Amino acid sequence: MAVRKGPHQWNWGPECDFLVVGSGVAGLRAAIELCRHGRVVIVTKGSPWESSSIYAQGGVAVALNGEDDVHLHFNDTIRAGHQLGRQAATRVLVEDGPARIQELIAWGTQFDKVNGKFAFAKEGAHSRSRVLRAHGDATGNEIVRVLLARARKEREIKWLDHHFSVDLLVAEGRCWGAVVLDESTGQHLILPATSVLLATGGAGQVFARTTNPAVATGDGIAMAFRAGVVLEDMEFVQFHPTSLYLPSCPPFLLSETMRGEGGLLRNRKGELFMKRYHPEAELAPRDIVARAIWSEMAATRSRHVYLDVTHLDGAFIKKRFPTIYTTCLRFDIDITEEWIPVSPSAHYFMGGIRTGVGGESSIPGLFAAGEVACSGVHGANRLASNSLLEGLVFGVRAAKSATTMGTIRKDIRPTLQVLAGVEGAPPRSLEDAEKLRNSLRRVMWGKVGLVRTGDSLVGALAQLSRWEHLVDGPLRTRSDLEVKNMVQVGRCIAEAALWRENSLGAHFRTDFPDRKGFAWKTHSRIQRTASPLQSLPQNHRAG
Repeated sequence: MAVRKGPHQWNWGPECDFLVVGSGVAGLRAAIELCRHGRVVIVTKGSPWESSSIYAQGGVAVALNGEDDVHLHFNDTIRAGHQLGRQAATRVLVEDGPARIQELIAWGTQFDKVNGKFAFAKEGAHSRSRVLRAHGDATGNEIVRVLLARARKEREIKWLDHHFSVDLLVAEGRCWGAVVLDESTGQHLILPATSVLLATGGAGQVFARTTNPAVATGDGIAMAFRAGVVLEDMEFVQFHPTSLYLPSCPPFLLSETMRGEGGLLRNRKGELFMKRYHPEAELAPRDIVARAIWSEMAATRSRHVYLDVTHLDGAFIKKRFPTIYTTCLRFDIDITEEWIPVSPSAHYFMGGIRTGVGGESSIPGLFAAGEVACSGVHGANRLASNSLLEGLVFGVRAAKSATTMGTIRKDIRPTLQVLAGVEGAPPRSLEDAEKLRNSLRRVMWGKVGLVRTGDSLVGALAQLSRWEHLVDGPLRTRSDLEVKNMVQVGRCIAEAALWRENSLGAHFRTDFPDRKGFAWKTHSRIQRTASPLQSLPQNHRAG
């Protein structure tokens, strides 16, 4: 049904009970759960095979090893998060995790085995070997393959590939759907739904160096922010210590399991240095390893350090890390014979849409799971390989919560048309969107990156504020809309980072280098109100 009340055409999308935005691990697992209760529409920009989940190399952490248990996994997660993680959410993660993984195995996921038993690897900050992997270093790809195949078989799931989600529709205090852009036709669709579940992933593309794919532009976080949803812990951005550094290629993730299997870090002079920074050396938590590398780069005036696996058996390296081996070989680096130039890159967002243990946001009818959400399990620093598990566990949890919202009201449709901007001004195009995107990424990397200061954050916020005015209002293309989202997410990160006047986990400020400072166990919260941003963190304690 077409709607023609304004200067451009709008259409109603397919009828559904549940709208899932995103097709990574969290979105797919949620959709599989939801289709048992009603009609589901999965909206994804580009292809379902374009997600951060696909590129998850290291594995999925779960307490299934006979020498492990959920209590140890819980303790390691809380410790890695610098005691800022919410304990209730962390218990849900580690206790529900084994059932979710057993479910995947029953559905056909091929995790690697040694002598007929699952091969559990050990990664940084884990006290036990608990990381399952698939095809050496292609765990995310294997899990998505299985979930996608299962979801494709469900008759109650309808797919809208190559559709970009523009904004949420919030009326009468709850979320009723979303507006999406058909990337091929340029038409906008109004998609009403009883519940909306965001699983859009992170926002690594706001930084000049990132391991994230091009689709990770913070769309779900930005949409939720514009709708008035509470965001939490936006200052905590995890920078992966080891991504391939070559001027001629984009950053490529070199899994933490390379260090778990014995890889060593050397500075420009060839010296081992990690023992100077942490007793666990290469197996220290990611935030510590990343800053140690940063310090060595500064001390030696180098743009990178080296990851050395040449002392390990070459045949083992090729079998254990086939994707990494072949990718590096394309750039003329044989990792069995040469040290690999590496440097930190933006990798994972601990912050995002604040959710409860059921994936519920601050607005009824809107749920979130995976990297777009701040479930509280990661605290100030994510424990390695907990992200895929989080997507599975909270994808199911959020889906179950979403089924409790009743049915879509037919009389809400006229209101949704107004919210969608049917009578508003037509979308416009940004002038030189690519230049703005690149400028934003450079500012975020230089001023809001791995090492921050109050002055750098103030400078970043001033520039981001000017850019916000440029991207205000309806925009025409996916590329323009992504830039708008990146600017708004970037400002939220910088605002939260300026507010936190201490250093904790992934957030490090040279002007406040100590953990103990103003309310260090408090979570930052940002919510759009009458003013552009409002922080509401003063009385919310961790736990």
